[in-house]
Amino acid sequence: MSEDGGRVAGARLFLGFVGAPLAFAAVWLSPFDLPSPAHRLAAVLAAVVLLWVSEAIPMAMTAFLGVAAAVVLHVAPATEAFAPFADPLVFLFIGTFMLAQAIFFHGLDRRFAFAILGLPGVGEHPGRVLAAYAGATCAISMWISNTATVAMMFPIGLSVLAVLEQHAGRARLAAYGTVLLLSTSFAASIGGLGTPVGTPPNLIGVGFVRRETGIALPFFSWMALGVPIVLLLQAWATAMLWRGGATGRSAEGIGELIARERAALGPWTAGQVNTLVAFGLTVALWVLPGVVAVVAGEDHPFYRELTATLPEGVVAIMGATLLFVLPTDRRRGEFTLPWAEAVKIDWWIVFLYGGGIALGTLAFKTGLAAALGEGLTGMLGVRSELGLIALATVIATILSETTSNTASANMVVPVAIALARSAGVDPVLPGVAATMGASLGFMLPVSTPCNAIVYGSGRIPLTAMMRYGLALDVAGIVAIVAVVALLGPVVLR
Repeated sequence: MSEDGGRVAGARLFLGFVGAPLAFAAVWLSPFDLPSPAHRLAAVLAAVVLLWVSEAIPMAMTAFLGVAAAVVLHVAPATEAFAPFADPLVFLFIGTFMLAQAIFFHGLDRRFAFAILGLPGVGEHPGRVLAAYAGATCAISMWISNTATVAMMFPIGLSVLAVLEQHAGRARLAAYGTVLLLSTSFAASIGGLGTPVGTPPNLIGVGFVRRETGIALPFFSWMALGVPIVLLLQAWATAMLWRGGATGRSAEGIGELIARERAALGPWTAGQVNTLVAFGLTVALWVLPGVVAVVAGEDHPFYRELTATLPEGVVAIMGATLLFVLPTDRRRGEFTLPWAEAVKIDWWIVFLYGGGIALGTLAFKTGLAAALGEGLTGMLGVRSELGLIALATVIATILSETTSNTASANMVVPVAIALARSAGVDPVLPGVAATMGASLGFMLPVSTPCNAIVYGSGRIPLTAMMRYGLALDVAGIVAIVAVVALLGPVVLR
């Protein structure tokens, strides 16, 4: 770790281990006009927020600690406080993560990536290589972890860059190398917005909106908002990076590299076919209720039966179960996803989700969220739906630059809902906007693990990441506000 990195890490540890107890004490001793449970919970949340921001201890353990403290301080009984850990969306996380693990384990994502890069006319032009590479990254990230997508695509980008540099030299391609590698991180974060399972903040926001407003956000409805935003942002990011890293018209050797890599993948394996079947059936069942609603209307008995029988969490578990049923070698008793691989999913996100939802739910039940919303509404003076959508998006985006996107969603979405309620506005759209804003944050290496991975290559100047990232943050805010405000009332009401 560099000397500057060591100082930053030390400051974050100090903020967590010293600042969190001080924040707890300060809020505990302050004479707030709140009911006693709400006051005690406010002290707990002050400490939790600082621990999340500083990451002094793992964020999942902070979530556990916050819920446990709420029980110890008699904010709520244990059965009530820990109930959100059994929320159906927790099982949507688990099932989706197992499907993603199978995709990664069998190399299905890599096969898809090289299929995109191998499209006719792509491999011999640096600009088209950039667009196809970023497009493949974006598409994969709609379905599996943003970080896993970058971990898989980043070496492919480095290989492409190495072939180009053999002909033109590293110095000549410095700008192109910067934008190609940046496109990996940016496209992965953008793609995560497209589906509810694309990134954890999406499911966190969906959970808060459903629990606090009673409005479900079906898979199809989310995609009706998320996909247009993805298309707008991906087009903007690609054009911006293409312009910033312009190079020659030919990219001799890239086509041969891609062809060799595709050939090395060999024929489709049983594991890849099985994974594709399980994943395809899962997505079809996720999308089917929305299609029925468009065709027959949400009042049709078939739509109601589908949503009651096949909620997203149940579908995800059924799809994941297929991975343990479809065999790859019957004689050896081998199935598509070995249990040793299945347990490698991101359990910490599952735990963080449960803890965040639990604390947010307690904030509403104790009246803390309502009090916070009324106070902020009076202070900020924003009372229109459009204004609240914009405010929620901006706050979530700013917070996501210095804090984990998952933690940002846990902190901002409940506040956005409370703000909307205190202003007399339907909280669904501000809640969705805050959720999407939490997945932005493109400016700094610490903003997302995706940024950190590509910055670690040493090929991306910090000034370039900040310049391009700021432009993409602004474009993201505009796109989210415009799409949520214009399409949200049609899709979600």
